Amino acid sequence: MNPSVQAQLSEIVGAQYVVDDPAECAYYSQDVFSAGETAIAVVRPASAAELARVVGVACKAGIAVVTRGGGMSYSGGYLPAEAGSITIDMSRMNRVLAVNADDMYVTVEAGITWEQLHQALADTGLRTPYWGTLSGRFATVGGSVSQNSIFWGSGQHGSAVDSVLGLKVALADGQLLDTGSAAQRNASPFFRHYGPDLTGLFCADCGALGIKAEITLRLIYEPPSRAFGSFAFERYEDMLPAMAEISRRGLAAECFGFDPYLQSQRMKRESLGRDAGQFLGVLKSAGGLGKAIKDGLGVAMAGRRYMDDVQWSFHTMIEERTDDAAAVCLATVREIVAQHSGRELPDSIPKLVRANPFGPVNNMIGPAGERWVPVHGLVAHSRAVPTMDACEAVFARYQAEIEQHEIGIGYLLATVSTHCSVLEPVFFWPDALEEMHRRSVDADHLARLKGFPANPAAREVVTKIRKELTAVLMEQGAVHLQVGKSYRYEEGLQPANFDLLRSLKQVVDPQRRINPGVLGL
Repeated sequence: MNPSVQAQLSEIVGAQYVVDDPAECAYYSQDVFSAGETAIAVVRPASAAELARVVGVACKAGIAVVTRGGGMSYSGGYLPAEAGSITIDMSRMNRVLAVNADDMYVTVEAGITWEQLHQALADTGLRTPYWGTLSGRFATVGGSVSQNSIFWGSGQHGSAVDSVLGLKVALADGQLLDTGSAAQRNASPFFRHYGPDLTGLFCADCGALGIKAEITLRLIYEPPSRAFGSFAFERYEDMLPAMAEISRRGLAAECFGFDPYLQSQRMKRESLGRDAGQFLGVLKSAGGLGKAIKDGLGVAMAGRRYMDDVQWSFHTMIEERTDDAAAVCLATVREIVAQHSGRELPDSIPKLVRANPFGPVNNMIGPAGERWVPVHGLVAHSRAVPTMDACEAVFARYQAEIEQHEIGIGYLLATVSTHCSVLEPVFFWPDALEEMHRRSVDADHLARLKGFPANPAAREVVTKIRKELTAVLMEQGAVHLQVGKSYRYEEGLQPANFDLLRSLKQVVDPQRRINPGVLGL
């Protein structure tokens, strides 16, 4: 790095927070699946003001700047596309800045994890409507708002960006821009829409247009009553319509499912011992001593044998204001399942998942230490079954290579709000783990795995199939979270839309120094 630039950055954040160690730079230049150009430095600002100054200095010097949150992405969104780039590590910007219970919003720095935010709000009776992804032990609020994400609360409240009221964004020229009502000179960040939705402009942009420093999210009261349900189906052609109907009626806060392969992987990976370790979480989350004992005993008695003959399954978590309302929702779910040829299972899986919402990210590798990577698409409910059929056709064409390289393939399925189904094909294959896995997966879990040698041939096949799947998903009208540098964003857009986006990029980042290459910009 230019000594003058390094000196300026060191003055802004402190010399100890400008890291140029080659190993650290290489680590911060890889995601779950791949690696980019190795950054020349990792810079760690501690405030919005420091972030804005860092961005301004780097961009003025012609240095590309890429922002990294928790690192749980797999689509190349924060991987440097150019040699000589700087990675901004947001981990020091992890404070809750304001909890406003009168106006029902919380403002946080972008580097806070979903788990940290969850813990900060734990005793308030409040939470954000969407409250995190399953990788929330590492995944940050800023990363989710930049890439978009789903899971906790998505069944009723949508994706991460649907809970955002406003942003404070660092632009390429070093300015800080407020969006939403906070842009009004005398207002607080209590409302998203004040004229054109500039908040939306910087949401799900994968860090292409500016770098989020602070984020204001809506608050709601935590629903006090819950109900859970698990259900089995012989065919996805029956299960997906059932999930869609539950979604359309807004019955479940979360609704997610698995194919037979992914279920078997989960059963191999998890253990009754770990279930027992999570038992305390079930007791704490149940609400009331009697209910806690009942729920805890139900989980303990269910064990895992009931999953042995299950093909496709999905699981629901219902949140309501009263126990009676939750029971009505669950009864309606059962009726829908019966109408679609499903049957009920013990509800231990959703109870365990809900009781321990931000557990270890050990699922980012296979049960024996295999490499893992998904590809996904969000489709209208009416397109879910045809899109699954199209994905299955891709796998059928590659069946010989899949078997040759011992590649396992499964599906994670989910719903978002009232209008959307999520299909996520998942790959497992024997291959060497990377530093990303070694730093993220629990050490004691890693120590028990046999591991595998490097397997570039299998990795190449996985890459080839994923590329074909992204093309098929585009043809099916799918959209994507964490578009990054992997999905066919420009190719799938109407030309006028991409032309407008390119023009906006020219205005906010005329030298294309903020995450060049992401979204195809």
